[in-house]
Amino acid sequence: MHRARLVPRPAMEIYPGITLDPEVRFGKPCLAGTRIDVATVVGALAAGESFEAIEESYRITRRQILDALGYAAHVAAHLPPAVQKAS
Repeated sequence: MHRARLVPRPAMEIYPGITLDPEVRFGKPCLAGTRIDVATVVGALAAGESFEAIEESYRITRRQILDALGYAAHVAAHLPPAVQKAS
């Protein structure tokens, strides 16, 4: 009897510069080629960190930060509101 061998799947690009891989960060959207998730980058910006500080802290480029922002904007534009209409 032969056992099926699991073949690792490569990360899937879901947006330019953003990938999903179930083996990385619990499948969260990450900057391509890194283990840095989009939420970490967007959260750092929301907390008031500068682009330069984020680039240095996480060793990423401005382009990667912009990719994270672009993906976050895309998701926000395409998800239904979290609140329901008042009755």
